[in-house]
Amino acid sequence: MIIPKADECQEEMIDHLAEWIESKGLRSPAILFLEASKPLALIGSQALFLLQPLLGLVGPLWGRFDDRALTEYALLLEDPASIDRLLARLEHSNPSDAGEMTDQVDMEHRATLGCLDVE
Repeated sequence: MIIPKADECQEEMIDHLAEWIESKGLRSPAILFLEASKPLALIGSQALFLLQPLLGLVGPLWGRFDDRALTEYALLLEDPASIDRLLARLEHSNPSDAGEMTDQVDMEHRATLGCLDVE
């Protein structure tokens, strides 16, 4: 299968998401889930858009979600090629490198991605 090349920002988001999955020890379940739900990826991304107002209220309390990051990840997940690139990244990664990322999901990193020009 030929996987189309993504822009630099999408690749950075895929790497960040893959590192987070690996840091939590969820590499195998994530691969299984992504393979099984690949046909429903568009619905999942639209669900993120639907839940964005609620997650925008609750997310900052948890220190996890902001509107910009949710929009960027929803746009990433609605593209089947992005799911394929994430799967390829997870399948070809070294499980011993999973401990590099800390438990903290850095809001500064997500805020500085700047993939969207949303004000």
